Amino acid sequence: MTENNTNSPKARVLIADDEQVIANTLAIILNQAGFEARAVYSGEKAIEALEGFQPDMLISDVIMTGMTGIEAAIQTREKLPSCKILLFSGQAATADLLERARAQGHEFEILAKPVHPTDLLAKLRA
Repeated sequence: MTENNTNSPKARVLIADDEQVIANTLAIILNQAGFEARAVYSGEKAIEALEGFQPDMLISDVIMTGMTGIEAAIQTREKLPSCKILLFSGQAATADLLERARAQGHEFEILAKPVHPTDLLAKLRA
């Protein structure tokens, strides 16, 4: 049985990265830091998880096979307008994708991979 302090429910964070080790590691770090984190391994799975999980924040890799993190972020914002979005990437192609999203009126914050857990926690708590 898990106890949850009803005065301060845990913030729910959905992590999407096709590199499963990264997604799982971030989920472990965030869960240990007091968040309720769940890892998924594609943009499509992130969109599927929105309804049931109702995250307060989506953290997504940008470059993934299938749906990109930016596409997932745009759909997330449409479905859950109050969900914060944080993208991260280790690839140069990200800049082009972000520019295209900006041209369509979507603005996202991005962190460079590798993301240090302390930096990520600071962003989440800001």
